[in-house]
Amino acid sequence: MTISPVDFASLLCSRLCHDLLSPVGALNNGLELLADEHDPEMRQRCLELLNESARASANKLKFFRLAFGAAGGFGEMVDSREARAAIEGLFGDNHRVKLGWLIEDSTLPKPAIKVLLNLALIAGDALIRGGQLDVGAESVGGAVEIVVRADGPRIVLDQEMRGALTGTNPEAVITPRAAAAYLVNALVKEGGGQVQVSEPGEPVLLFGASFQAG
Repeated sequence: MTISPVDFASLLCSRLCHDLLSPVGALNNGLELLADEHDPEMRQRCLELLNESARASANKLKFFRLAFGAAGGFGEMVDSREARAAIEGLFGDNHRVKLGWLIEDSTLPKPAIKVLLNLALIAGDALIRGGQLDVGAESVGGAVEIVVRADGPRIVLDQEMRGALTGTNPEAVITPRAAAAYLVNALVKEGGGQVQVSEPGEPVLLFGASFQAG
């Protein structure tokens, strides 16, 4: 499974734009409504919606900056609390997904943070009707083990995402939604490891990754 750096960058940008379109569009609509609305109660409601949309936009940007970009500085280690805050910001506002944090290390290697965040993103998106998202990681001597578990009333992870995560399908990365999965596979493979995914039909969705990240 290979893709050119330019095409991969395009996929990541498309994914980011797709996820930001809804909250930014809501901001624009809210401003238009506010300009034409004179009823105090309706204006207050418009302001509340604007606040929600602005917070959602900021949370998504913070998450993607850490998951895809160079957030955390140019050092080798990143504060794991930043990763937790990013996941809580992404999924926490609507209370659709409850986060279980099973990481004791105060810092983790940057590649591990990126793998962890992107696996959490994929697992959280797979919880169509919400549920429990548990994230665990441990780093020992440069080797990192990451486990992400998703449990809910309906879990959907299609073959495109599975193929991109495991690298078993050379045609897997064809849409922006698979960019995060491709990034996980590339980082773990670079560290001499592999991504494991629970079989379709299992009651819970499990991701596992063990690799050298430091």
